[in-house]
Order: sequence, then structure tokens, then C-alpha cells
Amino acid sequence: MFGTLSDRLSSILSGLTRRGALTEEDVSAALREVRRALLEADVALEVVRSFTDKVRERAVGAEVLKSVTPGQQVIKIVNDVLIETLGGEGEGINFDAVPPVPVLMVGLQGSGKTTSTAKIAKRLTERHKKKVLMASLDTRRPAAMEQLAILGTQVGVQTLPIVAGQSAVQIAKRAVEAARLGGFDVVMLDTAGRVTLDDTLMAEVAEVKAATNPHEVLLVADALTGQDAVNTARAFDARVGLTGIVLTRMDGDSRGGAALSMRAVTGKPIKLVGIGEKVDELDEFHPSRVANRILGMGDIVSLVEKAAQTIDAEQAQATAQRMAKGQFDLSDMRAQLQQMEKMGGIGGVMGMLPGMKQAQSQLASAGVGDKMFKSMIAAIDSMTPAERKNPDLLKNSRKKRIAAGSGTTAEQINKLLKMHRGMADAMKMMAKQKGGMLGKLGSMFGLGGGMGAGLPAGMPDPSKMDPAQLAELQKQLGAGGGLPSMPPGGFPGLPKGVTPPAGMMPRLPGLGGGGLPGLGGPFGGKKK
Repeated sequence: MFGTLSDRLSSILSGLTRRGALTEEDVSAALREVRRALLEADVALEVVRSFTDKVRERAVGAEVLKSVTPGQQVIKIVNDVLIETLGGEGEGINFDAVPPVPVLMVGLQGSGKTTSTAKIAKRLTERHKKKVLMASLDTRRPAAMEQLAILGTQVGVQTLPIVAGQSAVQIAKRAVEAARLGGFDVVMLDTAGRVTLDDTLMAEVAEVKAATNPHEVLLVADALTGQDAVNTARAFDARVGLTGIVLTRMDGDSRGGAALSMRAVTGKPIKLVGIGEKVDELDEFHPSRVANRILGMGDIVSLVEKAAQTIDAEQAQATAQRMAKGQFDLSDMRAQLQQMEKMGGIGGVMGMLPGMKQAQSQLASAGVGDKMFKSMIAAIDSMTPAERKNPDLLKNSRKKRIAAGSGTTAEQINKLLKMHRGMADAMKMMAKQKGGMLGKLGSMFGLGGGMGAGLPAGMPDPSKMDPAQLAELQKQLGAGGGLPSMPPGGFPGLPKGVTPPAGMMPRLPGLGGGGLPGLGGPFGGKKK
């Protein structure tokens, strides 16, 4: 998400922080580069002008130019203006109405409208404990209604029975009545789309809105379409009146123009973003967190939330107890790698850690990534229970058998075993280290391996915190002065040339607190 834009802005602003003092010329030169970066990211010209004008107005003031750390002050100003541009405070779906609350989903064909409808219904059912009914109003696209019915089965949400021959307005009225009689809290109406905006599409959506009086009208827009998504939002808002926007494909190579322009141009909040194809890959849109990630400041609050949602507390506790006894076999390692996958992979986790931008790109260029971890898991799956428990059994003949069964090579099996030995050794070393931001995070979720002292006494379960409590948690996690210090000898076993930020040793959640020791080179190399 915003990868290219983040790299550009981080590079521009890091040049300011290296200066002892700033002049107006320095700020103006930097803002010219910022302007160019935003335009390349397909941000609307009017938004770019407003953005740079606001930054210049605040940055050229005496308080910045005379500040002890003027570069940092400018970065703070850019961050504040980014948050304002993205909408200030995040807004979720509003249910403050008499049930069943109608939610009208609109958008162009191919934007991911039907899939997003199912994702939102799943989220409302599981997180908000709402009883949801979904109905497809698409009478033109072949199998559109059947697609929503199949998705409903996958996510465990009821769909309106299909009756042939009805119009979109008739289906919408039937859905609202069925939801009222069935005691549903929310009824989601998935309207038809078109390849392009046309009067027929708009007229049908307007008729459905008039017949159902929806409490929310959500536009589903593809983030990859850039300025076209902004134009689509303008057109729908002018005709039917939007209450919010759902951006899909935010996990792709989107340049960020749609997200940065949408709120400023339309005045409508981005409420949710799709971050993958799976039905649970939908996130709330928090402007402050997104701004932090664009500027390479990380997003610890989202990392805490994701950990709370994905980590199995009982399994983590059992693993912690085994690690405390010095027990860490290949089955434990497999569980840790799978946990990393659930949290978005190494790229997803490192993207939410402050100051890890350079290390993340170095790891990627060295071939250390999610593909490598999948190969490791496949190799461990090809072992017998006895081999996972006692890696010393793995002689050459067994390694060849495992390599053939997992699509890897004997050399890769050796690297896997080396990584395991390094992690097992690191568990003992980490048990002696206390404190640190990720140490607190690890012990909070029962992740063993000596990840440090726990959170302050009385800290509630993060999965049950409100936004204000999560913000306070972020402050407490950051109070320890950043990530834990590197042990003597540096970052153990990473490929040559991969160096984390000075004084920082990322102990990634789900890897037992041991970071990535023992990686002598890319695991996912070509077969020989």
C-alpha cells in the first residue's frame, strides 16, 4: 500500500532531517519534490496544490526555522496535513437507525462490489454481532445473484432467495420486507454495475434508493484506477448522494492517488479498504495510521489489533511454556511461520514497524520473503513427526526425500535447519533480555522466547479496546525508546548486506521473539 509514494516522500523528508537548520529555500525545494511525487502518484492537481500550500504556510513559520530540530518539525507538519487530507478522524458504517438498516452498495462493474458486500456482511456479523441479510439486485450480469449466494454460504450470512423475473426495485423492496419480518439488523443491497457510467445505471440506482431509503450509500471503487475512481465518486454522489467509500485492491501496486484525492474532492469519508481477495481481508480506514505508514513511521496500533485477532492465545501460551523449558522443535517453528503468514507475512508486519523501511527492501532484494517461508513450511510438512521433534535425525538420504516431497532442494533443507538452530539458540539468549517495545507486545500475547517484560499492570485485552485505549497503548509501547537493542554481533544470520536501522533489532511477532536468525541466504532460490 502506497509503496512508491512512501519511498519518495521518505527520501525527500529524510534530506531535511540531516540539516542543522532550514531556510525558506530548503523548504520550497523539498515541497517541489513533494509536489512532483504526489502528481506521479495520480493525486488530483487541486489536492496537490492545497496540500503543498498548507505545508508551506505552516513550515515557513518562525517556529520551524528556529526550532532545534527543524527537519523533524517539517515532517510533523507534513504528517498533520496528510491526516487532514485523508479525512482527519476515521469513520465506520453508521447503524444509528431503526433496524433493519438498509445499506446500498453502488459502483462500476469490476470494482469488487459483490465481494465487498460479502466482506462487509462477514465483518458486521463477527465483529458487531449484527444479523445481516444480503440481496443481489443485479438482474443483468449472468450469475450475479448466484455469486452472492455462494459468497453468503462462505461467510455464513443469509441471502435473499432468488425469484426470476423481478426488477431491481422489486427485489430491493422484497429484501427490506424480508429483513423486517426476519428480525435482521442490517440488509445489504448489492446493485448492478456497468463498465462505464451511463444514465440507465444511475436511474436504476436512484429508483432503488427512493424505494428503500438506505441509511448508508457506499461506493465501491477500485484504487488502481486512480483519478477515474475520483470521477466515478463525483458522478455517483451528484446523482444518488454517497455517505461513504470502500476502496478495493489497496494491497496492489496502487500509487495512492485515489485514496489521497477521494476525501478532499468529494467530501465523503473512506470507511473501509479491501486489502486482498479473501473474505476476511477488509480493514477500517484510519487516516492517522495511513499517514504514518506513508511517511515510514509504522503503525503499531494496527499491528496490535492484527495480533489480537489472529494469535491463538492457548497455542501461544503452550509454545511459550515449551520455550521457557528450552524446547523448540521444527513443529514449533512451523507454527511461528504460519502465525507470521496470518499477520500479513514478513512484509506486512515490517511495514507496520517504525524505521524498518530500509531493512524491508533489503530483505526483499535478498530473497527473504513470504515465498521463502511457504517453502519452509512445505519442507517441514514433508517430515515425519519424529524428524520434526528431533532434527538430528535428518541425514542426507532423509533430506533428499523431504526435498523431493516439498519441491525444494537439499541445500534449502540445510538452510532451514540452520535457521532452526539459530532460532533455538536465540530463544535462550532472548530469555535474558528484558523490556523493549516488541518485548512488551510479545509477552502481552503469550509469545514465548523471552520477549521481555509485559505491558504495564492493568492493561486490558487489546481486542476489546476502543480507539482511545489503543492510541494510549501505542504511546506506552513507544515509551521504551524504540525497538530492543541489537545483541552483540549484530543481526544474527541475515543475508549479507541486510542491515536493520542502527540500534534496532526487530523481534517479529509470531517468530518467538528471535527475529530471523540463521538465514544464510534466500531459501526460495532456484532448484539445481
